[in-house]
Amino acid sequence: MKFIYKKNSIQCRDENTDLILGEVDFETALEGLIEVTHTYVSPSCRGQGIGDQLMHALADELRERRLKAYLSCSYAVKWFYKHPEYQDLVQDFNCCS
Repeated sequence: MKFIYKKNSIQCRDENTDLILGEVDFETALEGLIEVTHTYVSPSCRGQGIGDQLMHALADELRERRLKAYLSCSYAVKWFYKHPEYQDLVQDFNCCS
């Protein structure tokens, strides 16, 4: 698997076929804040941890770019709730508990 970082998404692609296995989408909400809008994992790849890997890649990207995230994606809300070590990256984290 390889990760492709685009302006408003991070994609996980198969290294051999270049097919998208999963993707997390986000958009700039305010300066220093992005809104995580959607997480997708191909049905044939679900249950293999791709969503988790995408969220880790997103968290790393947020830290590197010194951004916070507003979570409108239900998967992202659940993931960040289960990973309190990343709560500093989430805007209004307590709204999710």
